[in-house]
Amino acid sequence: MDKPVAQPQARRRRRRLIAGGAGALALIAVAAAIWLGPTSGSIVLNRSEVEIAAVRRAPFEDYLPLRATVAPLTSTFVAAVEGGQVAQVLAQDGQEVAAGAPLARLANPQLTLDVTSREAEISGRLGDASGQELALQQAAAAREAEVADTTYKLLTAKRDLEKHERLHAAGLEADAAVRPFTDEVAYETERLATLRRQLADESALRQAQADQIRKTAARLGSNLDVVQSSLGALTLRAPTAGRLTNFTLQPGQPLKAGDTVGQVDTEGAYKLLAEIDEFYLGRIAPGQTANAQLDGRTVALTVLRVLPQVTDGRFRAELGFVGAPPAGLKRGQSLDLRLTLGGVRPALVLPNGPWIEGSGGAWAFVLTSSGRAERRAITTARRNPEQVEVTRGLAAGDRVVVSSYSGLAPYKHLLLR
Repeated sequence: MDKPVAQPQARRRRRRLIAGGAGALALIAVAAAIWLGPTSGSIVLNRSEVEIAAVRRAPFEDYLPLRATVAPLTSTFVAAVEGGQVAQVLAQDGQEVAAGAPLARLANPQLTLDVTSREAEISGRLGDASGQELALQQAAAAREAEVADTTYKLLTAKRDLEKHERLHAAGLEADAAVRPFTDEVAYETERLATLRRQLADESALRQAQADQIRKTAARLGSNLDVVQSSLGALTLRAPTAGRLTNFTLQPGQPLKAGDTVGQVDTEGAYKLLAEIDEFYLGRIAPGQTANAQLDGRTVALTVLRVLPQVTDGRFRAELGFVGAPPAGLKRGQSLDLRLTLGGVRPALVLPNGPWIEGSGGAWAFVLTSSGRAERRAITTARRNPEQVEVTRGLAAGDRVVVSSYSGLAPYKHLLLR
């Protein structure tokens, strides 16, 4: 029967050391895997491809650079009031025109026929109104003549009565001879009073009728002017003085009533149109100042109007020149502006860069002492092309990843290698 051979003490100690070392190495390997390998919510990035900047306190100049386009201060559209076919083009696109200058003539045979017919109808009704007014005048004249005739008869009757009363007083005539003259005076007196009352009543009525006839005649005259002006509308005219643009009419071209055929732009009076990122919508208002560099000199500007409709992440603002616009400006010319949003004051700032687009200024990756970068919620405020103001979440000296955050939104940690 075999007997176990006793191992030397040194060999047993060596094996325990080897086993313990292997366990320690395994623990180190696991720890290294945890530390060096990406965990959930982490991603490994090449440190040489990451840009890092420190948060610092510095003066913040609150301005916004813009590129604006020169546009006419006002543009007035030219529209066809009546439809028709272009018979003659009298002006050219780009031509300077005076207010009321004819631009084109339209032909509309049906409208011409309708106008002629309505003119004849209105003229006939105007003639009727004139006839009615004449009849009123003749009736008034006849009544006044009747009053005058009765007045004369009364005067004659009174004279005859006075003569016969003297004869009666002298005893040359009897009472019966005087009575007919007394009755005649009484009759003419009563008749004259009646005629005068009728004349007064009829005068008030005739006045009301005459006023109505004159109103009707004025309305008919206004209608006639409108009818005749519809023919005048076949001539397209410049609504104001300026430069005619977008005017491309061709002879024979059909137009409908209300069709826009061009516009007249003010000449020598300009404004600037700028498209601005929607981030600044709440910070721009009429009255804010700006300036532009033109031919080596500074030109002062002011915001005239803000158009709040956002399209593709941008809105529009109109700026005007303080004083007369510079000479030599051309429609469509581009100018670089500097719009003042606020004064210069100290602030915590980071460099403006692609990181702000990826996070919207709501978070950033901040480096820790161990070389990692952790995602941290922050609050940003003002921006200019070089700086972003940080109001919460960061302190001076913090180091932040300021390169692009494209594709990093799902992660909480960056492992920089």
